Formats: sequence, structure tokens, C-alpha cells
Amino acid sequence: MKTYIKTILFTSALVATTSCDDFLSFNKYGEPSSDKFWQTDSDALKAADALYFWANEDGVVGRGFMHYYNCSDDIVTGRTQAGCAAMKNFTANYSRDVVKNWPKMYQLIKLCNDIILNVPNMNIEGETRNMVLGQAYFFRAWAYFWIAPYYGDNGDNGGIPIVEPGLSVAELDVPRAASVRDNYSYCIEDFKKAADLLPEFSELGADDYGRPHKSACWAYIAKVSLFDAQYDDASYVTTIEYCDKVISSGKHSLLDNFEDVFKTDNNYSKEYIFSFPSSEVSGSILPGALLENKGWGLYNGWGYFTPTIELLEAFEEGDSRLDVTILKPGDMFTYLGNEKMYYSGESLSGMQFRKYMDPFIPADAIGRSVNPNGDNPTTTLNIPLIRYAEVLLMKSEAQIWSGQNGDDALNQVRGRAGLAAISNATKQHLINERRCELAGEFSNRMLDLIRWGIAKEYVEKPLRGYSVKALVSTPVTIDDLEISIIEAWPQRTFDVNVNHVFPIPQDEIAQSKNLKQNKGY
Repeated sequence: MKTYIKTILFTSALVATTSCDDFLSFNKYGEPSSDKFWQTDSDALKAADALYFWANEDGVVGRGFMHYYNCSDDIVTGRTQAGCAAMKNFTANYSRDVVKNWPKMYQLIKLCNDIILNVPNMNIEGETRNMVLGQAYFFRAWAYFWIAPYYGDNGDNGGIPIVEPGLSVAELDVPRAASVRDNYSYCIEDFKKAADLLPEFSELGADDYGRPHKSACWAYIAKVSLFDAQYDDASYVTTIEYCDKVISSGKHSLLDNFEDVFKTDNNYSKEYIFSFPSSEVSGSILPGALLENKGWGLYNGWGYFTPTIELLEAFEEGDSRLDVTILKPGDMFTYLGNEKMYYSGESLSGMQFRKYMDPFIPADAIGRSVNPNGDNPTTTLNIPLIRYAEVLLMKSEAQIWSGQNGDDALNQVRGRAGLAAISNATKQHLINERRCELAGEFSNRMLDLIRWGIAKEYVEKPLRGYSVKALVSTPVTIDDLEISIIEAWPQRTFDVNVNHVFPIPQDEIAQSKNLKQNKGY
């Protein structure tokens, strides 16, 4: 990560601490009535930098978001925690991390609204105005989209509240949008405005890597439209259109090797579209949260979110992505300079995600590529939010679901994985390809299963893992292990009329006169 972005992660975090924890509060930073702000280029740039406070929030970029994904059939919690278990079992209780997503996103929306309200009237240089406004439109859309699919629908629940710029404190408590489609339309319009204002990624200086750019806007328009297509097939046209804008720009392509996508040196490679910027001192804790609990006595891994055999078996024979994605019993790997054979007495499923292990490979990783504080296990690896492979898969999905041939885009992804091309790819081909390519990433299979209408079919099955016993004091080969298949998580019940959305955190309901809880919770 570049020094400038690393710095603003600290300064924006300090700014964020001046605001309250719920979206109904009024952030004093950049108050429109202030006569000491919204005057200079520096003021506008500071306001834009403040938009990155979320990049240090565990509830947003670490464990919090992954608890939604944890409800799928790909992973189990990995360690015992009542809140995690309750959420995975589709009850109204939440892990302590998840509840932060809602208020943090509305704080981000408030900061964006202040910029959108004030910057157009400032007497500042045009390039600065465009860059600041572009980031505000981008992150306002991003914030709504970060939570809307989890809490809103096109039925009785409706969407999530849309808070417009310029509202007084008394007006901030607004009702829910009539439909989540209203949220999606709002996001698409904001992303379009951002795309008109922001430069191409190639036009950013290295110090600004990590900020949004045109292709990121286009990719998000495609993705929001894909979610909207759950309710209206016409939205597939928009997904294809904006995927093609990213593809035809010529600015992005797949890396030759899947493994290279998840190396720190490739944080801003040709496959990059948008990610969580991170470093050894700040950012996403996800790599450390996924690391073996206690880190084999060498680093404070947290042991959350471990892969299931169901995910393992989704990979075809010869798929090069499998060994990059999952550490399974008997696999060899390098950790802090040590060659090790993987086996675990800590993991609930007997496995671990391998995708984010690159920062932990060097012998001198701690303090260089890994945070020396194991209670804040950030790394120098940026966690992908959208990468070029997903753009290809979104295009293929939209084509297949709208009755077109989606082979070309799909087979580009399969070819990189060393798999044979498919002719006349079906929905099931796309479903499995997306699962394997994006496993353990923030694209989130649980939302995919819900929008495809097949969640009940997959998540109600018991989930399997491995029980591993060492037969010798220091196992060195798989023959030194006794491995058996176990039920890592029992069968659950998924109510399609209730569990297609999650319960809004109760604290947010309690603080509002207008906010209504989702049905059935």
C-alpha cells in the first residue's frame, strides 16, 4: 500500500471517532453551517480523505462482513462463539461484529452527503472538485450497496432508508425505501455520476492507488444491476453493458496465474478493480482472522471461518485454484519462513483458507508484511472487492440468465484455472464457477444463493469437515495423520419467506421512530 493512503487510514479513523455510533447522529466534522470549513482545496481534500474511516473497521473489513458469508454452505465459523452460531443458524441474534456494518455505512453516507452538498459551491480548482465529488458519489453508492442486499427486498420489508443531503437533525430518521430496487437505482445513478467525474485507474498517481476510478464505478453498476435482475430480467442488459465497458477499456485483464492474484506485489495488478487497502499497520484483519487459531504458537491467528468439504468438492479435478484457495490435511506450505505440513486440532472443519497467506510466508513477516500486534492482524495484502475475473463472471451470468451464450467470458476464467472449455454453459456451470473462483472473498456466496432462489436447497444440508489426529509426535507426511470425515455443522432450517434477509440490528430499531424490523424477526 502506498504511504499516502496508509496515512489517511489513520487520520480518517481519528475523524470517525468524533461521530456517534448510529446513523441518526449528526457528524460535526464538516458541518455545513461552519464558517471554518468548506473554504479551500485543502478542506475538500480532507473531507474526501475522511471517507476512508471504514477501512479500519473490523465490522466492515474484517470478521463482521464474513458472518453473512458464514451462513452459506462454503464455511463454518471455525471456533465456538454464541453470536456466530446464532447468526449461522438464521436466528435474530448477531455476532458483535456484524452490528457495526449498518451504523458505519450510514456514517459514511452522512460524510458523502456533506461533500455533495457543499463542494459544488466551493471556489476550488476543477480537477480537485471532480475528484472529491467523484469519491463522495462512489462511496455513497458503495455504502448503500454494502448493506441493502442483506436487509432489503422487493416485498413486505422494503428497502433501507435513503438519507438525502441537507436534512436537519430532526429529519434524519427517515422511513425505509418502498423497495430495495429503489436503493439499487439510487446506487446506479451515484456510480454513474462518479464515473463521469473520476479518472481511469491508469491516470491515478501511485500515491492515490486505492481510491475509486472509472472501471470500479462501471463494475459496481454491473454488479448492482445483477442484483436488481433478481426482480427484473431487464437489468441483465445493464450488467452486460457495463461489464463490456470494463472489458473494452483495455485497462484490465486476468493475471496468468490464479495464485498471483493474492500476492502483495500484485495489489494493483491488471486484475485489480477495487479492494480494501491494507498494510502491516492498518486496514483489513481478514487474513489474520482466517489464520489458524493461535497461529501454531508463532502468531495470534484467530481461527474464524473455515472451509467445508462441500466447498472442497465443488472444485473439478485438475482445478489449479483448489490448492491456492484451501489448506487441507497433508498440504505443505510455508509459514513465517518454516516449511510445514498442514493439520489442525483447532479448526472446526479441519481446514483453513490459504488465499490470504502470502504476507505470512517470509521469516521476517511480523512487522514488515504482518502487523506486529496479533490483536490487530492486518497485513500488506489488499482484500479484493471486485476483480476482473468477477467482471467476466458477471457478464457470463447475465448472458446465460437472459438466454444468451455466456461461454466466452466463463471460459476465460476456467482456462486460467487449467480447466477445459465448456460449450453452451448452463446456470449450474456458472453457479459452480463463481463459487470456486471467488471462494473466501467478499463477493459472498450466501447472497448469490438467495438471489438465485436456491438457498434452501444448499444451506439446509449438514456441513462436513475433517477430524485429524496425529499418529506421531511430529507428523511430516500425510501417513502420520489419521483423518476422518465429521459433521462440522448440523442441518439448519432456512425459511425462504424470512431468511432471505437478515434482521436489522436491534439497536438501530430502538433508536428510530420510523425504522421497521424485517418480517419474522
